[in-house]
Amino acid sequence: MIRPDLSLPIPDSITAAHFIGIGGSGMSGLARMFLDAGIRVSGSDRADSDNLRALAAAGATVHIGHDAAHLGDADTVVHTGAIWPENPEFVTAKERGLHVIHRSQALHWLIGDRRLVSVAGAHGKTSSTGMIVTALRDLGADPHFVNGGVIEQLGASSATGSGDLFVIEADESDGTFLLYDTAVALITNVDPDHLDHFGSEEAFHEAFVRFADGASEAVVISSDDAGALRVGADLSHPRVITFGQAEDADLRVTEIETAGGVAATLTRDGESVRMQLAVPGVHNAINAAGAVAVLGALGYPLADAVRAVEGFAGTVRRLELHGIARGVSVYDDYAHHPTEVRAALEAMRGIAGSGRLIAIQQPHTYSRTQHMYQEFADVLETYADHTVMLDVYGAREDPVPGVSGELVSGAFRDPSHVHFVADWQQASDYTATVARDGDVVVTLGCGNVYQMIPQVLEALSRTDGA
Repeated sequence: MIRPDLSLPIPDSITAAHFIGIGGSGMSGLARMFLDAGIRVSGSDRADSDNLRALAAAGATVHIGHDAAHLGDADTVVHTGAIWPENPEFVTAKERGLHVIHRSQALHWLIGDRRLVSVAGAHGKTSSTGMIVTALRDLGADPHFVNGGVIEQLGASSATGSGDLFVIEADESDGTFLLYDTAVALITNVDPDHLDHFGSEEAFHEAFVRFADGASEAVVISSDDAGALRVGADLSHPRVITFGQAEDADLRVTEIETAGGVAATLTRDGESVRMQLAVPGVHNAINAAGAVAVLGALGYPLADAVRAVEGFAGTVRRLELHGIARGVSVYDDYAHHPTEVRAALEAMRGIAGSGRLIAIQQPHTYSRTQHMYQEFADVLETYADHTVMLDVYGAREDPVPGVSGELVSGAFRDPSHVHFVADWQQASDYTATVARDGDVVVTLGCGNVYQMIPQVLEALSRTDGA
C-alpha cells in the first residue's frame, strides 16, 4: 500500500497519462474522462475485465500485468494507494522523473476551476452523490461527475458534462478529500472509520472540520449523526445547513413510510413537500434529504429539488436484486461497516416482509475487522435471522494473526445464529440448505463477495432447502 503524498506537484498540462490499476471502478472512470479531455491514455491491471475492454474500445492502450515497458511515452503516471511500492511501473516512473500522482490529484486536475460539490461521510456517499447527479441532470444541468459506484440509470460511475458544476464522491479514507477546492460540502455522517490512516478518532474528526470549513459556499451536514453534530459544533463556517429528523434541522425529515420504496415529508422554511423514492430504506430518505439540501444551496426551489431526486433509481451494489431461485430472492449490498450493515439490513427487512433475512457477510480489511468485530456481530445478530460468515477480504492489507471471519462469528451471543465457512462453494451450499421459499439472502461487503452470487443461485436451484 502506498500512502498518497499530496505535497507532490500536479502538472499544469498532461499530454499522455498512464494509469496503474486502470481497471478499477474509480480509476477506469478517471481514465475515461482523461480520454474525453483529449489526453492519450494507457494503463495496466493484473487481470482482464469489462472495464479494460471498454477503455480499449474508447481508445486507451491497456495491458494485462504490470511491466515497466507499459509506461511508453507517458509524461504522467496515476496510481492508487492499493498498489505496492515495488510495482515495476511505479518504480520506473519515479526513476525517470515522470510526474507520479495519486488518483485524487488526477481528479483535482480534471476539476480545474469548476464549481465543486463534494460528498463526504463514512456512509451514504455513493447514493447521495448519485441522487445529486441525477437530480441536476433532471433539472437541466449537465454536471461532470465522479462517483464511487455506477449510477443505475446512467450506467456509469463518471462522465464528462458540459456545465460548470462538478460533483464528486470525496474519499475521506486516506485524507484526500482535503485536497479539493470545494464550493458546497455535504457530510452524510462522521462515524469513525479508517483509523489505520488517521491514527485516532480525534484526527478523523479534525479532518472533517477542515473539510467543511474549507467549503467556499456552504456546508450541508446531518442533524442526527453524533459525529456530525460534534463536527458541526466546531465549525466556523458562515453558512451551515442541517438536514435530518432532528426538530431543529434546517431541512427536516418527518412522516417516514417504508412500504414500496420509502416516502417522507421534507420541510424547509415552513414549506413542506411529500417525497416518494423508488429505493428502499429509511437511510435513503435521509440521503435524499441531504441531496435536496445541496440542491437548495445551489439555488433550486424545494419542490423542484424533491421532484428531481425522486427519479433516482439506485446505484450498482446498493440493495441490488440479482435473481430469484426456489422462491428465495438474492440481493447484494456494498455495506462494509457496522452502521452500513445495519442500514442495509433494516431496508432489507422491509423487502423480506414475512420471510427470513439471511446475511452473507464478507468482512473487509483486517484492521477494520480487528477493531469492530464485536459491533459487526451485534448488528448481524440483531438485524438478520441468520448469518453466513465468510473470511476477511484483505484488500490492501496483509493478514493479521487471529483476525478472520471466525473472530466475528465467535462474538455472537447465540452461536446458532451464525455459521462461519471460508469456502465459497460450501457457503453457497449451506445457505441453500437454510433458505426457504419467501426468504431473502443478501451478500454484504465491499470486496468481491458479489462474485459468489451465481454460486448461491445455482445452489438454491438444486437444493430443496429448509
